[in-house]
Amino acid sequence: MALTREQLIDAAVGVLSEFGLADLSMRRLARELDVQVGALYWHVKSKQELLVDVAARLLDAVPRPASPTPAVAPMAIAALLRQLRTALITVPDSAEVMQLAQSMRPESLDPLGWILDFLRIAGVPESDATFARHVLVNHLLGSIGAHQEALALAAGTEPSESSSDWGDEAFDYGVRVILRGMALEPIAG
Repeated sequence: MALTREQLIDAAVGVLSEFGLADLSMRRLARELDVQVGALYWHVKSKQELLVDVAARLLDAVPRPASPTPAVAPMAIAALLRQLRTALITVPDSAEVMQLAQSMRPESLDPLGWILDFLRIAGVPESDATFARHVLVNHLLGSIGAHQEALALAAGTEPSESSSDWGDEAFDYGVRVILRGMALEPIAG
């Protein structure tokens, strides 16, 4: 049976999820799929293009929420960010993969676009909405990266106070501070 792009993306997500970005090479994927490396390039032009597809696949787990009313848009933004964090936090190096995908093809990452939609619904002026989304996404990805790094450094050692500094509570606090700074503090939080 011929290799499909979906099989390639599935294999890449599997390697990333189990071993991290450092072990995700085209040669390794070819071995995993029992094909020649050149067969992979029939489906993607480069590893970077593949990583964009991997990022989009990681976000597939996040369903599109209903469009909120302006009054509850801040709470919807906070909830969406929490869902995104939950979808990505267990996948090693997912923050780095998301950063690359954002740089190359941001339109392929629908859930990150929903943040912008909700900011507009919340009344953030168009001139500020893109910057506000940028700040929120950087907080999301920075939080994930810091959490994963703390876990990697703590591997094989006793848990410490600092290894929990990047947990859900700290993430939610950061979201509240950012939204409060935009005068969009979530109703519950």
